[in-house]
Amino acid sequence: MPPCALSSGYATNCKDTIGGIVRVWLSTFGTLSGITLDSDDQITDASGTATFFQYDLKNSGNTLTTTVNTSRDTGTTFFSSVLSLVLPKLTKELSKELKLISYGRPYVIVETRAGDFLLLGKDHGCELTSATIASGGAMADLSGYTLEFTSEEALQPLYISGATSSNPVAGLSSLTETITVGTNS
Repeated sequence: MPPCALSSGYATNCKDTIGGIVRVWLSTFGTLSGITLDSDDQITDASGTATFFQYDLKNSGNTLTTTVNTSRDTGTTFFSSVLSLVLPKLTKELSKELKLISYGRPYVIVETRAGDFLLLGKDHGCELTSATIASGGAMADLSGYTLEFTSEEALQPLYISGATSSNPVAGLSSLTETITVGTNS
């Protein structure tokens, strides 16, 4: 069988899913190692010691879009993912954290409204490529942050086995994790 042989088709599914993102977790790049994938490219284990910082999301401005980039001329393929987040309410604490995020290239785990958990930045981390801090002009305008992360990887965002809303890495038994839930300020 050729190495790039197709393995399945796609049928029209029931209309039983929803879009959107519920929350994300950020963790310092390099704290995960030995990431194990099954034959479906799902993460089934990882090792290391990592702290995951939880960000709860409530609006429709939070999106994840992955583009497959293939070059016939060079024979290369990679996946570029863009994660856009809207975080209402300006605070000095979040402004300071935003500075630290922009200096690093964190792992990002995304929980979708459909109940999927995806890891972005497995091999190269995620870059905060754009951030806006805005006070708004009218009373109903956003007074908060708009963030855009970009991840370029050899594989698409990876599903995580055994993830839960309270612990996105619960199914990764070799990992020592701390989950830090955000606070209201």
